[in-house]
Amino acid sequence: MNEVRNFSMEERYFDDLKAGDRFQSETFEVPGKAIIEFAEKFDPQKFHLNTKLAERSIFKGLIASGWHTAAITMRLFVKTLNFAEDAIGLGVDELRWPNAVRPGDRLRVETEIVDLRESKSKPTHGILRLRNVTTNQRGEIVQTMFAHAMVPRRASDKTT
Repeated sequence: MNEVRNFSMEERYFDDLKAGDRFQSETFEVPGKAIIEFAEKFDPQKFHLNTKLAERSIFKGLIASGWHTAAITMRLFVKTLNFAEDAIGLGVDELRWPNAVRPGDRLRVETEIVDLRESKSKPTHGILRLRNVTTNQRGEIVQTMFAHAMVPRRASDKTT
C-alpha cells in the first residue's frame, strides 16, 4: 500500500498518478447554519431544517443531507488532488452514508486511486477509478464512494 500524501497545491495530471496512490485532504468544519441553508434549497426534510423537530426524529438531532456531505466531499477531493485543467466526473458506482454529519463536525477525505487507463476516445485524457472515504473528527466514516473521472494528461504525453 502506498504512503498517504497530504493536501498540497501541486497541480496533478493523469500521468502523475498510479493505482494505490492515496491522498488526505485538509479538514472542513460543517456549520449548523450551512446544514439548514443547504436543506432549504436542495433537501427540505425536517431533520435537516429544524433543530427542535430533528430532536424528535430517528437521528435525535439536526443532521446534514447526504447530498450536502457529497458536496463537501467533492470540494475537499478537488482541492486535494488539484487536477490541472480540472477533472470531469463520469459517474459514481456506489455512494453510501453510514453515519450522519452533525453541526460542528470536521470532515476529511481520503482518496485512493483504484485504477487508471488511457482514454480511447480522448487521447489527451485518462480515466481514473477512485474511492473517496469521508470521515469526521472521531474517525467515523460518514460517506464512501467509488467514482470515475476523466483528467488531462501532460502535453508531452498526449498523443494525437
